[in-house]
Amino acid sequence: MSAKNGICVAIIFLFHLVGLIGFVIPSLTVLFIALVPWHLLLMLGVLVYGHDNFNSRFVLFALITFITGFTAEYIGVHTGLLFGHYSYDGTLGAKLLDIPLMIGVNWFLLIYAMGVTLQRTRLTNKLVRIFTGAIILTMLDVLIEPIAINFDYWHWLGAGIPFKNYVCWFALSALLLFIFEQFKFKRQGIVAPALLIAQFVFFAVLNLMY
Repeated sequence: MSAKNGICVAIIFLFHLVGLIGFVIPSLTVLFIALVPWHLLLMLGVLVYGHDNFNSRFVLFALITFITGFTAEYIGVHTGLLFGHYSYDGTLGAKLLDIPLMIGVNWFLLIYAMGVTLQRTRLTNKLVRIFTGAIILTMLDVLIEPIAINFDYWHWLGAGIPFKNYVCWFALSALLLFIFEQFKFKRQGIVAPALLIAQFVFFAVLNLMY
């Protein structure tokens, strides 16, 4: 592992650990909720810094992922056609058209992290990688949902989380992973997989605590 990758991985796990502590200590929770958008921006910076061969193609992929994810969320919030009937609260920060800008960033983080992780596996078939990645990201959403509701990321307008949400998460993840595959990025280091692991651990632990 290169020194650059080592620094990035250390930052990822350190800040997720600190965030975890902040979320489980009641006296710190309000402060750490306010820091959520800044945490996402930090993770964005870490992934961008850790990406090998940063160029316009990488920027284009990031923009496409951001716009597609943001648009899907807009359709979901304003029509209920995707995900179900829900709305965003204030935890994710500044909004455009009632959608937090950070939700587009989050879609990029998850898709890039998942795409790079699959890139490093022995799965050689693109469709298998896309299907596997979409399943894994949907499993992550199962962990995210209760915590997101508890800490006012968003709330559902009805009883419980609709199954439609998970179907749409799978479909959108598959679409964005398909786009990732089209860019044929060179094999990347372990920074993105580290973020994916940190996310799973972070939300899994919080689910045990709450």
